[in-house]
Amino acid sequence: MPITSKKRVIAVSKLAAIWSEELEWLLGIINVGIHLVDKEGTTIFFNETMAEIDGLDRRDVIGQNIFDLFPSLTNESSTLSRVLRTGEEIVDKVQTYMNMKGKQITSINSTYPLCKEGDIIGAVELAEDITRIVQLNDQVLDLRQQLYKKTREKKNTQNDTQYHFSDLIGESSLFQQALTRAKRAARTQSSVLICGPTGTGKELIAQSIHNASIRRDKPFIAQNCAAVPRELMEGLLFGTTKGAFTGAIDRPGIFEQADGGTLFLDEINSLDVMLQAKLLRVLQDGRVRRVGGASEQEVNVRILAAMNISPYEALKHNILRSDLFFRLNVVNIELPPLIRRKEDIILLTRHFIGKFNQTFAMKVSGISEKVAQTFLTYAWPGNIRELRHTIEAAFNMLEENEERIELHHLPLQFTELPTESMSASDTESPKSAPSAYPMNLPGYIESIERVIIEEALKHHEGNVSKTAEALGVKRQALQYKIKKFNL
Repeated sequence: MPITSKKRVIAVSKLAAIWSEELEWLLGIINVGIHLVDKEGTTIFFNETMAEIDGLDRRDVIGQNIFDLFPSLTNESSTLSRVLRTGEEIVDKVQTYMNMKGKQITSINSTYPLCKEGDIIGAVELAEDITRIVQLNDQVLDLRQQLYKKTREKKNTQNDTQYHFSDLIGESSLFQQALTRAKRAARTQSSVLICGPTGTGKELIAQSIHNASIRRDKPFIAQNCAAVPRELMEGLLFGTTKGAFTGAIDRPGIFEQADGGTLFLDEINSLDVMLQAKLLRVLQDGRVRRVGGASEQEVNVRILAAMNISPYEALKHNILRSDLFFRLNVVNIELPPLIRRKEDIILLTRHFIGKFNQTFAMKVSGISEKVAQTFLTYAWPGNIRELRHTIEAAFNMLEENEERIELHHLPLQFTELPTESMSASDTESPKSAPSAYPMNLPGYIESIERVIIEEALKHHEGNVSKTAEALGVKRQALQYKIKKFNL
């Protein structure tokens, strides 16, 4: 029996109502804040996550205008208001504001216009709370400033480092070449660009250069450029002036705090391109201006920078400005991956065994022949850092009376995969299921997942955000996997 037009309309209406309820339920439970307003700026949807971020009750928000909810915002500072006016989306914007209860909040917002037949009918904002991150960042800056003031008052100052050239281990020709260049660079004041995959010891080289230089008694400050949202990075580098934005106070940046000493900028390729231009100007002029400030201050800082991708690839894909590259690349030091310095693997293994014997109060004498062979054929995608963690993991598996690391003491990636499948050439793409069994399915899936993530990171030049988007996962989830797999 055919369905009449009237019945079809009723059925569609019921389905739309059910879908609307399900959609509202879904938006209510996800861990991203969602704020939906109409074209007048009146709130029509506000999920629980957004309520938690803003410290408000949803019942007090629905039907309220954004400026009644957040009195500190203006037409210019409110991302929702700007999008309603301009119709242009705003992505990953840091916003600091006060809610109606006087609570200060900092979030990263992405705001999009909602249009119907070419007219703006509203806007939706997706928010991630970073208030705690900003607070911790401020505390780190304050502690650094306090430490800097105290050390300057002392005659025998101690910088915040622990590594010297004597701590660096390796006999391979590639490593020795890099070490020689680093020692020569320590005699000068020139900028240095240290390149090498993750886990090859770039910061150890940077600390060693500083401690062998005439700046050894001055501050050494290390900052990972990928660890701070780009919207906060400018204030971290150059400092802030009270009133520059809501919640801003007079605070020196790390350039001022490193005055007279060395500033190590790790993963410089992750720095926003606009900030790269400002960084270049500071390096050329030797003067820094705080965010919101009107005056400049002279700084005397030596820059050591590092990146975990090829600088030429970064230049090719416009990740790194060419003028900044040439300014930093006065001295270039290439650290080889562990797979290219196999003669150092056993040497480093002995070193870490000695370290962990002291930490664990044990007397491990060495590794078995099978372990040595496995280490020499493994790809070591995490390089020296992964080797160190592998030895530490083995120590946790040893019985008190055992004095030698055997294959069964090693992490699963060494015991569940056949040795030949872990060579450098086999990390290029996922292979078919290995013929050596038994192997549990989760272990094999993890091995494939690791290869896929590693290849995606290479394709996107180490950019975690782009890799996460390409893989269809959240950035935090990808960062967890990267740490888990020592990538």
